[in-house]
Amino acid sequence: MFDSQRTYEAIRRFLLTIVNKDFLIFLAFLALSSMFWVILTLNETYERDIDVPLQMTNVPKNVVLTTPLDDTVRVTISDKGYMLLSYMYGDLIRPVTVNFASYANKQSGRGVVPTTDFYKLLYTQLYSTSKITSMKPERLEFYFNYGQSKRVPVKLAGRVDPGKSFYLARTQFWPDSVTIYADKDMIDSIEAAYTEELEIVNLQDTVIRDVSLQKLRAVKTVPEKVRIGLYPDVLIEESMEVPIVAVNMPEGRVLRTFPSRVRVHFTCGSRVFRQIRPSQFRVEVDYKDLAANPSEKCELRLRTYPHAVLKAWLALTHVDYLIEQQ
Repeated sequence: MFDSQRTYEAIRRFLLTIVNKDFLIFLAFLALSSMFWVILTLNETYERDIDVPLQMTNVPKNVVLTTPLDDTVRVTISDKGYMLLSYMYGDLIRPVTVNFASYANKQSGRGVVPTTDFYKLLYTQLYSTSKITSMKPERLEFYFNYGQSKRVPVKLAGRVDPGKSFYLARTQFWPDSVTIYADKDMIDSIEAAYTEELEIVNLQDTVIRDVSLQKLRAVKTVPEKVRIGLYPDVLIEESMEVPIVAVNMPEGRVLRTFPSRVRVHFTCGSRVFRQIRPSQFRVEVDYKDLAANPSEKCELRLRTYPHAVLKAWLALTHVDYLIEQQ
């Protein structure tokens, strides 16, 4: 029994020694082949997109950049793989600085940095073997003015659909107006700053959110974001009795209607119903219509009703009448 155990252990150690040697040799050859593959691969020529920071310097204090240069330019560079790796994972690429005075046109309030100028500035940071093949954006331009501004209200853009039996009772903005900077012609043409396109359906509860304002070329908006509040309300149908009023009556004559009051039906929000009064409605009979088109009944017209009312209609559109001589 003892000899058998010793024999088993000796055979096991021998086999493990052979396996370990073969495995180590395999790993060595694998690492060596991988290294050669990496070297050959990195020695090939590739194209890669590199993000290049862009900065503008020497901007006068009295100048407002209404549309600044992009802060990053994506450049496609062609070179050996190991060169591209140094751009991608090293700190070789520094911000490209553009002098404001070199490209600003004071008369037009616009500046353009030619692509060739940008390439020249960037090539000073690249290896001699590197080649720039393209860039995005393809055009580097900026707009500015000397402080001309205007205050405009904020307005909602997009679609807000309340849920069934609801309506949008109120929209509120914080702030409710913003300052825009642009040239005189542009400022004169802008009457409001609109939010980004909103798409809200089945609105039943109050919504409060931060939204960006639409960006216009050559226009700077301060602030660029606002907070919007959307307040829905439940629609209800109510009615009130309103006196009938005669207008354009000749002197010495009085118009009496039967009945003297008419019921007005209307829809409104449940929250504003308590603020509505019969005096806010006006139902009229125009004597001129009676004189031009005599009839047994006179026509009633609902001339005015409160702004909070979404829809209003008369229970009766024609009533009996009598013209009396005073």
